[in-house]
Amino acid sequence: IDFATRKIAIHLIQTKIIDQDGNNFKTQTNSTFRNYHVDFTVGVEFDEYTKGLDNRHMKTLVIWEGDVLVGVQKGEKENRGWRQWVEGDKLYVVLTCGDQVCRQVFKKK
Repeated sequence: IDFATRKIAIHLIQTKIIDQDGNNFKTQTNSTFRNYHVDFTVGVEFDEYTKGLDNRHMKTLVIWEGDVLVGVQKGEKENRGWRQWVEGDKLYVVLTCGDQVCRQVFKKK
């Protein structure tokens, strides 16, 4: 993500909405700056386009590793993906791209 977007993102309050039906997920990450929606089925690779974020096209595969949902993204960037899990009333998200790591914690409302 470019420098200006990173500076704005630091100050955002995001809302994450996750609808789960078995292994089918519909996710939304919303803020006053940008919104991003992605739907997927665990174990099924899909084409993902990060429109409005960094505008990349990639192949994404989401799998379960125990109680952790892991997304592996194949495209122009190495070591790109995310991990998310729930502990109590918090959702933990770890995003990686190359050697960069972003950690987020969402509290259930």
